[in-house]
Amino acid sequence: MSDQWQYQVRINLEEDSARAARQSPDAPSLKPLTDILGRHDAAPICQYDAFAGYVAEAEAQGIENYPLYEWTKVTIENPAKQAKYLLSFTLYVGGDEVYAKHKADALLAELEPLVGGGIVTKLSKYDTNPANNPQPPAQKG
Repeated sequence: MSDQWQYQVRINLEEDSARAARQSPDAPSLKPLTDILGRHDAAPICQYDAFAGYVAEAEAQGIENYPLYEWTKVTIENPAKQAKYLLSFTLYVGGDEVYAKHKADALLAELEPLVGGGIVTKLSKYDTNPANNPQPPAQKG
């Protein structure tokens, strides 16, 4: 019964495109991508920025309430992982981080032709089924 799961599309961008997406999302060089995202009410969120935001929020609110704080902080401080996550974007649809399969599939199908064309380097779809996803790191204690 796959209807019980929600889905998420992620893209990896070329370095110049990723920089533009973070700093000037309306850049003309991104128009093929932004046109597609606009048709799907989708917005790209840089994974590095999301991780850094999580760390900042945890530090402001108290890290004891943020179970992934240590893992996330170590990740964004690692130069190799920082470089990786600066190129990776989660696509929110209608403001939602996860969404119905038909929305993910439609977005994926329309983005597919952009892969390898100078903007998008990789396209992935994930679901919320715990069996398909790594579990959070064990708590230190």
